[in-house]
Order: sequence, then C-alpha cells, then structure tokens
Amino acid sequence: MHFEYATRASKGARSYQEDAVALRGIAADGATVPDGDATAAELTAVLADGMGGHTGGARASNLACAHFLENFVGGDGKALRRLTSALDAANAAIQAEVEEHPALAGMGCTLVGATFTAQGIEWVSVGDSPVFLVRGEEIVVLNEDHSLAPEIDKLAEAGKISWEAALSDPRRHFLRSALTGGEIELVDCSMRPLALVPGDVVVMASDGIHTLTHDEILKITHAGHGKGSGVIADALLSEVAARRQLYQDNTTLIIVRVS
Repeated sequence: MHFEYATRASKGARSYQEDAVALRGIAADGATVPDGDATAAELTAVLADGMGGHTGGARASNLACAHFLENFVGGDGKALRRLTSALDAANAAIQAEVEEHPALAGMGCTLVGATFTAQGIEWVSVGDSPVFLVRGEEIVVLNEDHSLAPEIDKLAEAGKISWEAALSDPRRHFLRSALTGGEIELVDCSMRPLALVPGDVVVMASDGIHTLTHDEILKITHAGHGKGSGVIADALLSEVAARRQLYQDNTTLIIVRVS
C-alpha cells in the first residue's frame, strides 16, 4: 500500500495566510521522501489553522506544525501515544512563545495530525479542521468538530430554531477548543488504526473548506480521482474560489490517495 499526497493553500478573501502544514513521507526502503507532491509507504501529515491576527495566527500555526512533526517523528511507542505527545509539544511551543513575547498573547491554532501506515490512518485533532474519508460513493468526517456548529445544529434538530437560522448563525465558527498554550479543553483521537483500502481518498483541511458541502467535496474528489491528489486539491480550491464568498477564509488542503 502506498500513499500519494499533495498539499495546496489559498488565502481566500484575506490578505494574509494563517494556515500551515508539515509532512514527512517515508519510502519503502526507509528513506525520507522529498517535500512536495509525492508517494510514500508511510506518511505523517499535520495541518493547523491560526488565530490571533496576521502575526500571531501565522506564528502559532507554523510553530505547532513544526513541533508536532518533530516530536511525532522522534517519538517512541505506539502511534496514538506519539500523536498525543506531539500535540502536547505543539501546545507547549505556543506557550513558550507567548511567555517570551507577551505581545503575542491570545494567539493559537486548531490542529489535526495524522499518520498513514499499512495498518491505516490514525489521527489527533483539536478545533474545527476536518478530516474527510472518501470511499466509493460515500464521504464521512472522521474527527469531531470542536466549534459551536454541532451544538447549534442540535438546536435545529430538536426544533428549537430553524435550520435557516442555524446555518446562518455567526457563532457557528466560534471554537470550543484550540491550542493556545493553556489547557486543551477538547481533544479528538482515533483509538485504533482505521483500515484504508486502495481507492480511498483522505482530505485534511482548514475550515475554509466548509464553503463547499460534503456532497460537492465528494463529487469533485470523484472527478479527479484518476488524475492524482494534486488535481483533486486544485479542483477543490478552484471551486471554493468560484463561490466568491465575501469573507472567504484561508483554505488549506492535504490530499492523500491510497494506491
């Protein structure tokens, strides 16, 4: 089993980029795969969406990704333990940066990190950056959403508010958990590897992807399936841009196709 992957990013309607990614691919012979669109026998990928303004948000997301990847790759033990330890290291890096530079107080980021091996995918996440699995004619979200969106949707499901009100509520994107250097309120992680099969596509994304519906992501992924991960990523970003959302957030993608 091999993992063909690509990463792409767009600023959207913003003048700055607060998202960050880091990847480490390992070939079948144990050699490190060069950065960029590539294929690997094992892959570690992490994506973070910063908050705290241009300087703080970008700094937080880049710090988190770098420290997460470094600690996961250099860690010992089972993947779940390494994932959670790497998450703690990323959070500690943000805390240390704020202590050294008090003007950055309030900066933070979401984070989703995943490892792909012959056993499948394992992940850890904090915040609202989704991980989609596209398999055949289905698309599912693997991780929890730590924004207020699920809580608002529960009100609509119970008939307490209309779906129109729920979907237009400006609080949907408020985070219930993030990496800020303090205690992490909510963490989602896989308890065991989720087996993957040839043809599966995993989409890791920042929340700018929510401009598209799940069905639209599924359709675009299917259309580009035989053309490569980079083509899928480009098509998704092109569709987000085509919506011309007035306040379109940064959108960053990691596409992993199982072959």
